[in-house]
Amino acid sequence: MIRVVLPAHLKNLAHVTGEVRLEVGGPVTQRLVLDTLEAQYPMLLGTIRDRHSGKRRAFVRFYACEEDLSNDSPDAPLPERVVAGEEPFIILGAMAGG
Repeated sequence: MIRVVLPAHLKNLAHVTGEVRLEVGGPVTQRLVLDTLEAQYPMLLGTIRDRHSGKRRAFVRFYACEEDLSNDSPDAPLPERVVAGEEPFIILGAMAGG
């Protein structure tokens, strides 16, 4: 079971509270987690990554095990602690401005 932490605005959109738990089969990658998340919560389509290119949106970041995974390949395996459910995969909305 993969634990996913969403930012508040995406929790509201998906009508969830707390962490989202996903059953993910196969090698656990960012792409597979996001595919599973969007399949289970279709209202999130296009909010985390572009619908056409599949690329992460500019102000969205991914973290796990105190590491920034935002620039990792979407097909790179996630850390074992995330796969084991010990640590969450965190989706964070970055802030910008001056």
